[in-house]
Amino acid sequence: MVSFIVQVLVTALGLWLSDYLLAGITFTDTVTLLLASVILGVVNAFVRPVLVILTFPITVITLGLFLLVINAAMIGLTSLFLGGFVVAGLWPAIGAAIITGVVSWIASMVVRD
Repeated sequence: MVSFIVQVLVTALGLWLSDYLLAGITFTDTVTLLLASVILGVVNAFVRPVLVILTFPITVITLGLFLLVINAAMIGLTSLFLGGFVVAGLWPAIGAAIITGVVSWIASMVVRD
């Protein structure tokens, strides 16, 4: 349970940083930000693995870069569930996927299980 809370907070930090740095990502309030990080975690747990398997040939051809598009799609799908979370297109979603991924990577180096 503690690792889930830490993961939600790390994701929320990545999404907040995306909102701060990118023009196409906006949140209305902190509650929406936390809900978005929870929903993104659920979407990444259930939908993302199916898409990764279905798009495996494209991922191999692009040497893994298509995973950025999948991560951006997961952020876009999350924004469809929340009215206060707006993603204004593919490029802001890809930027948010990169920022959130880098924040998660740094946090995984700092926080060990």
